[in-house]
Amino acid sequence: MPRVAILGAGIGAQHMDGYLALPDHWQVAVVCDLDADKAEAVAAQAPGSTVTADLDEVLADRDIDVIDICLPPHLHAPVAIAALEAGKHVICEKPLAGSVRDADRMAAAADKAGRMLVPVFQYRYGRGLYQLAELERRGLTGNPLVATLETHWNRGADYYAVPWRGRWYSEGGGAVLGHAIHAHDLVSRFVGPVSEVTAMVDTRVNPIETEDCAALAMRCETGALVTSSVTLGGARDTSRLRFVFERVTAESGRNPYAPGADDWTFEARTPLDQSALDDALAEAGVSIDARPVGYAGQFVAIADHLDGKPAGLVTAGEGVRSIEFVAAVYKSARAGQTVRLPLDRADPICTDWTPQPPKGD
Repeated sequence: MPRVAILGAGIGAQHMDGYLALPDHWQVAVVCDLDADKAEAVAAQAPGSTVTADLDEVLADRDIDVIDICLPPHLHAPVAIAALEAGKHVICEKPLAGSVRDADRMAAAADKAGRMLVPVFQYRYGRGLYQLAELERRGLTGNPLVATLETHWNRGADYYAVPWRGRWYSEGGGAVLGHAIHAHDLVSRFVGPVSEVTAMVDTRVNPIETEDCAALAMRCETGALVTSSVTLGGARDTSRLRFVFERVTAESGRNPYAPGADDWTFEARTPLDQSALDDALAEAGVSIDARPVGYAGQFVAIADHLDGKPAGLVTAGEGVRSIEFVAAVYKSARAGQTVRLPLDRADPICTDWTPQPPKGD
């Protein structure tokens, strides 16, 4: 059973819940955080788990198999690379990195060390998305045609009271990077990797450095067209996903943090296809309902992978592409033009997408 160290007791508390749901798969050995009270509160949930504020101590511990990074985004790349070089597998919260260059460096470090680097995209692991994946596996969806995404959340002064949020240096980006990244990952998974994007971003809700509104238009490698609407000025937190395939339209509920956990609707274009969809979902229903969701769903897939079993693992390459997409969005918005992917790694946007102040400032 792999022994994991959680770095960061903020979002790390939700990771702990995921591990605790899988006692036959994981042992949480350490919680590491500079805030001892927060770390102890999280560690107390896992019998035998210890607390430390010393990252070097954790990396040097030979009994730790996996480092789970739940730190502010600007720390993801240096900590992940140090952990990989120490021979640890790495799970890393979104966003994987603050630049394409750093994401590439992380993936290269994993390859060199022969260790696993897994970006956290727990939205993939939910009942509705398990159903969609099953219909896809059975060839019942047909090719993707279009998709629409809404990430309409409410973030105000209390949220941005955390010092590292809303700042280019420490958070790395705004709503596109930190909030809509999950919805865009689901596009990549079910509709196809994005091949070009045209974007507008703005800061219209909060007095922050980074964007809190965006409107995106995308074309995928499959030919499918996608639109994404993003704001942190919604009346409440809601997310909505609608994927239109040749044979079926799949639509989520409004759950903002786990859209896959809601009941989805799967509507066929013809009555005959509807019967096939309904029969397939009924046949697979028991096995789908038995699968863990959210963080637990992703963590069981990681544990199975480490145990040599077939698993629906999110790969390091998919994490790199998620960061590359963000870079393309910022480049498109600033240049006012369509940007094609993959990006040329010589493009300055791959090294640093932070807006540069006007000369003379």
